[in-house]
Amino acid sequence: MNNQPKIYKYKTLSNLVVRLRDDFINNQNFVLLYAYNGTGKTRLSMEFKDKGKKRGNRDTLYFNAFTEDLFHWDNDLKNDSERVLKITSNSNFFNGFKELALEEKIFAYLERYAEFNFKIDYEKWTITFSKGDENHIKVSRGEENIFIWCIFLAICELVIDGSESYKWVKYIYIDDPISSLDDNNAIAVASDLSQLLKKGKDKIKTVISSHHSLFFNVMYNELKRSQCSQYFLHKNGDKGYILQKTDETPFFHHVALLSELKQAIESDKINTYHFNMLRSILEKTATFFGFNDFSACIYGIDDDVLYARALNLLSHGKYSVYEPVKMTDDNKKLFKNILQAFLGKYKFDLPELLKEPTTKSSKI
Repeated sequence: MNNQPKIYKYKTLSNLVVRLRDDFINNQNFVLLYAYNGTGKTRLSMEFKDKGKKRGNRDTLYFNAFTEDLFHWDNDLKNDSERVLKITSNSNFFNGFKELALEEKIFAYLERYAEFNFKIDYEKWTITFSKGDENHIKVSRGEENIFIWCIFLAICELVIDGSESYKWVKYIYIDDPISSLDDNNAIAVASDLSQLLKKGKDKIKTVISSHHSLFFNVMYNELKRSQCSQYFLHKNGDKGYILQKTDETPFFHHVALLSELKQAIESDKINTYHFNMLRSILEKTATFFGFNDFSACIYGIDDDVLYARALNLLSHGKYSVYEPVKMTDDNKKLFKNILQAFLGKYKFDLPELLKEPTTKSSKI
């Protein structure tokens, strides 16, 4: 019997947004999306925001790469002494920012993740940072990101508390808030975020998308009992998008990648970056079984030593999925042999992700 969860296919991001908003209409409080970089997560968040505008009024407070662009540095190139982070004050993101004086709320979050101080000048719309006896310092990119994230958390508090300045917010959309954080901070951010959002679950609906598996897993475990839909989002080539419900298989992306590699072999569209994908899958499988090295996943099959050496060598290239380069025929043959040997040893039930849907109900 095939117990795979249902796969939904959508031709456009707009159609996908309709599905996500329908989840909220059907009494879900949260939607979690796991998706790889390059899938279109940021574009999806903007499409979700724009859908609210088309209905007459904005309704979505969002955090994504564009949020970070609301801040930019003035490095004081002339005197090289008074560096400040400038705020794009005319954004709706900062509604009520000046009147509500958020320093205390921001610092309550910031002190959990960083060791620097800040001061906001609401007349000039600038932020200065200090650490110890040093003033007007330029914080690192990671520190800047976590500071902006803390501003967002403080605003989310205002939304949940019913602040008049943010009455327009019905949905919060958060895309990849932890791109520059280590695993320890990723867990801390996920834990703090989930506790805050659960406080407002009856007031505000939230979408969270991420490519970070640890962050996603913590959010999944924290929110799964709070009316939460969980999905794996996959780019279906130029045919659109695949949404896989993951209530019982939260890391479906592992087999989704295997399915994609199998399809690459069948269509003879194998590119150099596929070696990196295969190496990643073997490493995750080795971790699952407690092996010390990915080569244990192909141990005992014909030519296992050759395959392990070849995969170790060929997966170290910086191959980009955005600029795919075709493999040589010899490497194609080697890639096919390694993947088929792996699939022969571990019997994954691979979904037919890349086939056209057979019923109208599975396609929008």
